[in-house]
Amino acid sequence: MTKNAARPRLGDFTTQPRVVVIAAIAVLVATAGVGAGIILLQLIRLATNVAYFGRFSFAELKLADSPLGLAVVIVPVIGALIVGLMARYGSEKIRGHGIPEAIEAILLGRSRLDAKVAILKPLSSAIAIGTGGPFGAEGPIIMTGGAIGSLIGQALPVSDNERKTLLVAGAAAGMTTVFGTPIAAIMLAVELLLFEWTPRSFIPVAVAAIVAEVERTALHMPSPLFPFSGMMDIGLIGLAGWVAIGIAAGLLSSLLTQLVYACEDAFQKLPIHWMWWPAIGGLVVGLGGLIEPRALGVGYANIEHMLSGETIAWSALILLTVKAVIWAAALGSGTSGGVLAPLLIIGGAMGAVVSGIMPAASPGFWALLAMAATMGGTMRAPLTATFFAVELTGNTHILVPLITACATAHAVTVLLMKRSILTEKIARRGHHIVREYRIDPFALARASDVMTREVDTLPATMTLQKTTTFLTAPTTVHPTFPVVNESGHVLGIVDPPSVLRWRRAGQHRSMMLADLLSGRRPVTAYPDEHLESLADRLLSANVPYLPVISRDDQTLVGYIGWKDLMRVRLKLQAEERDRVSFFKSPARRRRARLASVEPVPTDKVL
Repeated sequence: MTKNAARPRLGDFTTQPRVVVIAAIAVLVATAGVGAGIILLQLIRLATNVAYFGRFSFAELKLADSPLGLAVVIVPVIGALIVGLMARYGSEKIRGHGIPEAIEAILLGRSRLDAKVAILKPLSSAIAIGTGGPFGAEGPIIMTGGAIGSLIGQALPVSDNERKTLLVAGAAAGMTTVFGTPIAAIMLAVELLLFEWTPRSFIPVAVAAIVAEVERTALHMPSPLFPFSGMMDIGLIGLAGWVAIGIAAGLLSSLLTQLVYACEDAFQKLPIHWMWWPAIGGLVVGLGGLIEPRALGVGYANIEHMLSGETIAWSALILLTVKAVIWAAALGSGTSGGVLAPLLIIGGAMGAVVSGIMPAASPGFWALLAMAATMGGTMRAPLTATFFAVELTGNTHILVPLITACATAHAVTVLLMKRSILTEKIARRGHHIVREYRIDPFALARASDVMTREVDTLPATMTLQKTTTFLTAPTTVHPTFPVVNESGHVLGIVDPPSVLRWRRAGQHRSMMLADLLSGRRPVTAYPDEHLESLADRLLSANVPYLPVISRDDQTLVGYIGWKDLMRVRLKLQAEERDRVSFFKSPARRRRARLASVEPVPTDKVL
């Protein structure tokens, strides 16, 4: 009999001291991520100055001051063509805005990214953005930081899960470097990249983000990027406005997602190689730049103007329209760039447009709420968007309005769309992703909750011949039976395959089951064991059933198999499906409660 009488020590978490080692490695990853973020920002400035001013300089110049005139239309085309060549002959993984590729590497690629991505992604993004591409630097730096973390993880003896943690730690460090938002970077990891909520992953990612913030501060990088002290009094009128701006942002998020993938579908139909698609998208960007030059590039100045309340409604509407169209066309063409900064600008422009009909608030207040809500709704990351807006502005007094607007936008997009702008691309490649995190029901339910209690058994004195006759009889309704001795102790399990093995081995028909099973330790379970461990035991022992025995006297008290374990899933479905009102009669409430606990009747032994 299996000697597993000792009760397992259970706890809230399964994290081991190994997390300290991974956290220490995350410090190295963070430092490398900070370096990559600084290099990316400098490369964007360099590419901008070379493309629009003909200067090899890292100074921050405005695109509107470019002397090129109408020739600026060609600049985005040339930049996009270079990116297309880099993607075809370098690495196709540099295409797009980076976050879907990081998710795909985490879930499907064992968190392995190659050195090409770490080098080509920031370079291609700098060229795309520096030549007028309407993108932000966050997507590329998330992919670049993730690639650095992955490469460090591949160079060290770590598991796949630990490598995933280092990849995400690098992504969080990169995002913190660019925006100075460590809390938002941690929340982005939790909501979008980790696909789990455990200390083993959270602690190293938090370490990386915090170290990156400390290092960027030591380098005197600005924080917050967009200081904003405006606010609005909390009240019913304000609440109505926050919800309204959230609904508008949710609808805008859905429209933007559909627009991006409509452009991608249109490019898919072109009879030319995808290497040339970015050049066509670049042409759209160049033409859009003639209409509204502010729509080109990262456009952080637009955010500053909207938060100061300087952007009038008509100007904001033009910026919103042009930015949305050229961003969707460029992103759909497969060039390299991010989504976060464009979403802030597009959402902020929407807030500036409707601010005239919203309740009175500080200048720029509604633009800020619309920025965060549009980002949160489009990326399906409401907590990330909330903390991102707070850290970008340094204003903690607007937390309640922000979370209200972001949660409302999140609700709208979840109800309107099955996929987000980040996961739709992965789904189109044939992969299904679920972003709802729940406690494993196997970790909560015990064997006693689902086991069969009335067990049909075979006596240890039954002969092999009688066993064969019994198993093949028409009245036998199931094929497996525990074998017990006169004391009720389990000796093993008998089924047709085991009988066949004994007959082939030449065992005599008169041998008793006790002799045939002697010398073997049956794999058993206890009533208080959780299904999580039992599922592992069934799999490792390669058996379909486990006898359940008492801890006190080791006698048989139940029987459990794979089908019994699946009853937990039926119970969860019943909890989601069944609705019981307090005003129903006691008898109806009792019937509904029993149905949720025991969803289907079962035989004595399954």
